[in-house]
Amino acid sequence: MKPTRPLHEGPPITPAGFATLRARYDHLLGTERPQIVEIVSWAAGNGDRSENGDYLYGRKRMREIDRELAFLARRMKAVRVVDPARQGDKARCWFGATVTIADEDDNHRTLTLVGDDEQDAGAGRIGWSAPLARALRGAGLGDLRKVVLPGGEKEWEVIGIEYPDL
Repeated sequence: MKPTRPLHEGPPITPAGFATLRARYDHLLGTERPQIVEIVSWAAGNGDRSENGDYLYGRKRMREIDRELAFLARRMKAVRVVDPARQGDKARCWFGATVTIADEDDNHRTLTLVGDDEQDAGAGRIGWSAPLARALRGAGLGDLRKVVLPGGEKEWEVIGIEYPDL
């Protein structure tokens, strides 16, 4: 028998990130898939399926949707929803923190540590398992953290830590 994991394990995700996964799953299952099934049914009734573009495309798209639905279902089951506003130690960088850091040249950068499924570097959201996020874990104000990046090693100082309000 396969051992079960404790409920507290799994990659973290914010409530908003989980809602996004859930909305995508619901959209695929409730809207897109039924539309494709209807198109495939209609196209199948048109005769020769080997040269029927609507049928072939529809079947291909249905397989893509089913794969994504399976992925989303596994992902939603595996993740652990963590509300950043409920973090215990708000004086340190933990999941959900919005952290302001400065490099050696006093260039400031503000980042929010989020789940890997919701990362968006352009919007300042970095995934929990990204090298910079791993380096910042547990850091307090004034702490220096070194990060090995593809361009070389860089040192950052934590100059601000914020969490959302309840």
